[in-house]
Amino acid sequence: MRLLLYVFSFIAIALVSFTGMQQKQRIVFFGDSITQAGVGPNGYITQLGNLINKKGLKDQYELVGAGISGNKVTDLYLRMEDDVLAKNPTTVVIWIGVNDVWHKKTGGTGTDANKFEQFYNAILKKLQAKNIKVIMCTPAAIGEKTDFSNELDGDLNKYANMIRDIAAKHNCQLVDLRKAFLAYNLANNAENKDRGILTTDGVHLNEKGNLFVAEEMMKVLVK
Repeated sequence: MRLLLYVFSFIAIALVSFTGMQQKQRIVFFGDSITQAGVGPNGYITQLGNLINKKGLKDQYELVGAGISGNKVTDLYLRMEDDVLAKNPTTVVIWIGVNDVWHKKTGGTGTDANKFEQFYNAILKKLQAKNIKVIMCTPAAIGEKTDFSNELDGDLNKYANMIRDIAAKHNCQLVDLRKAFLAYNLANNAENKDRGILTTDGVHLNEKGNLFVAEEMMKVLVK
């Protein structure tokens, strides 16, 4: 009997030790103002954390926001050492591209397609060199009309396609928010509004948009 108790105690200690040794996933979300707002009370990173908690997985994931308003792909490249690599992530979610397109119109400071691809690949190379898992997101929207009459739809689709191609080439998982937003709007935007469905202004997420993004990311991040 004493031997049996000893065996059970040994097994229990071993299980606790094994659980403690399992690495907690630290996920850094790397992006622009949408991601900066993502850590707010109703932001998509906060909502994702709530979804993870509901699954009883709170102790397995740590979510870290690294978004700065106005950022483009070149800004991400320049600050990745301090804002991403220094945090020792196991996974990085890259969500960039809206300002690279949008700022061409609003301030003439967007990012040309070849430069966008070059810097995106440079970011990816640095992360993968450190064996960090990378999940890529396509830019979701600059206007929510569903008939492709938003002024920047053509450019946004072009940049989304570049991200899809980079993801396929480097075997990265993809959260195709561009595709998901269009599908949602086709089903829920019968009046063809340019905002107010998943966004406040055609770009930045409203509460429903934040939850929608969290649910789309959950499908890829948490198996």
